[in-house]
Amino acid sequence: MDGVSLDGTRAVSVIAFIGSVFSPWYGWSGRRDPENHCCINVATYGPGSRFTMTDRGRPALRRSADTFEVGPSRLHWTGTQLIIDINEWGAPPMVTPVRGQIILTPQAVTGMEVMLTPDAAHIWRPFAPTCHIAVNLTQGHQWEGHGYFDANFGTRALEQDFDFWTWGRYPMQDRALCIYDATRRDGTTLDLAVEIDSAGEVRETTAPPRTRFARSLWQVKRETRADAGTMPRQRLNMLDAPFYSRSLVETRINGEATTGVHEALDLRRFRQPLLKPMLAVRVPRRAGWTFTD
Repeated sequence: MDGVSLDGTRAVSVIAFIGSVFSPWYGWSGRRDPENHCCINVATYGPGSRFTMTDRGRPALRRSADTFEVGPSRLHWTGTQLIIDINEWGAPPMVTPVRGQIILTPQAVTGMEVMLTPDAAHIWRPFAPTCHIAVNLTQGHQWEGHGYFDANFGTRALEQDFDFWTWGRYPMQDRALCIYDATRRDGTTLDLAVEIDSAGEVRETTAPPRTRFARSLWQVKRETRADAGTMPRQRLNMLDAPFYSRSLVETRINGEATTGVHEALDLRRFRQPLLKPMLAVRVPRRAGWTFTD
């Protein structure tokens, strides 16, 4: 899930993993046991930003129909809200506690499911593209704004099937627009644009062509959809890595100006073996855990 403050100066993202796909420890393990590499990754953006991503072992994972726990943090679905309780430590060099709660209230929940590869080895589920978010975290992150909640499922490594993808979710006047564009390793492409209205109804739509805009600080290629004559631009740098960029991007789509969360993922770079030792600095491994309740 992600969220952006109403004034656009702060943002947050939370990713709950079973099989932490970007963890070097999971990669080095041969990816044979995803439940032994679980994680709740939390990142805040704007003043007082922090990044947390601890790779935890099987003892730290506990889940039920409505609750997902990894070590000291958990996500709980009440039936109308997703409540996320966070108790993590920031990655080096900002090794400080990141604690508090996020409440995500969906406007509606969809039943949509999209195959990202023809054999359904990768599935995307945009559960709730339009949400209200209330954030109450350390380092001064107390704000409200618009949020988003989705999930990805896969039976193969991302870098096994994809070379590059971009994704974006853009709040529109009376709906949300989600863009998913990818280049697969076999040379085929995914070019998907869907609109989700306030009742959770989903329809595929036609969006303007992919448009390149400025590369990230790590020179990751970036593109999104934009009307002819419009150059998308970054409004807030959220996460910048050698193979990945997340940012708040302003664009114009089908005549409507919008600012939303955008990501670009270069799996060709991620496949490089030298990248994993670099990631290990930011992604510590904590194999043991004991629940006390």
